[in-house]
Amino acid sequence: MTRQITTVLIDLSGTLHIDNTAIPGAIQALNRLRNANLSIKFVTNTTKESSNYLYERLIKLGFDLRKEEIFSSLVVARKLIISQRLKPMLLIDPAAMEDFQDLATNDTPNAVVIGLAPSKFNYEELNKAFKLLLDGASLIAIHEGRYYKRPDGLALGPGPFIKGLEYASNVKAKVVGKPTIGFFKAALEETDPTQAVMIGDDVKDDVAGAQAAGIRGILVQTGKYRTGDENTITPEPARVCASFVEAVDSILSESI
Repeated sequence: MTRQITTVLIDLSGTLHIDNTAIPGAIQALNRLRNANLSIKFVTNTTKESSNYLYERLIKLGFDLRKEEIFSSLVVARKLIISQRLKPMLLIDPAAMEDFQDLATNDTPNAVVIGLAPSKFNYEELNKAFKLLLDGASLIAIHEGRYYKRPDGLALGPGPFIKGLEYASNVKAKVVGKPTIGFFKAALEETDPTQAVMIGDDVKDDVAGAQAAGIRGILVQTGKYRTGDENTITPEPARVCASFVEAVDSILSESI
């Protein structure tokens, strides 16, 4: 018998919005989830902007959410840096620096922390990171996303650059965001995974990652979704939906 759903984990970029445009019907669908008294958490690998900036942007788009409901890989990375007393070289977008501005750095970093940072993915910056890794620095990947959706189409994520640094330096990255099981368990806190569902547009990071943690995964065909994605993972998604709106319909009807 299928366990009743009590908690819904929701991806942001590509699932609820693409840049500054909400997915059609997503605002109203989220309101319907709230009216059903389900626990909601927004789990995101977004590293293009700080938590405050992301929150303010979503509010302006019309989404009803609270800042404490956003569980970001940036937050997890920050906690790791603090707990291990690292002095990081931060390869992250300038818009995300707010989340790290009070952390200690100096001229001799002992860690390379990398997220989505298009303006920093150039030869000089990557070579500087490479040299640090050769000198013993650790490599921390906020996430390893292969690509993401922009208004002009799909664009490279941080994953290819992380893999390049791993290959060149022979240093394995520690990944802190989706799709790691630890990330999803931390997002759930004390919730039973069998009573949770994850909605996302990334078949590997969102769906496969969640299902590895015992959470049912719903793949939406928006954002970075490509035809046939559902057939690339085992087990397949619990459900494939045209959009977040249809995913909410399935949850509220307990049909997954």
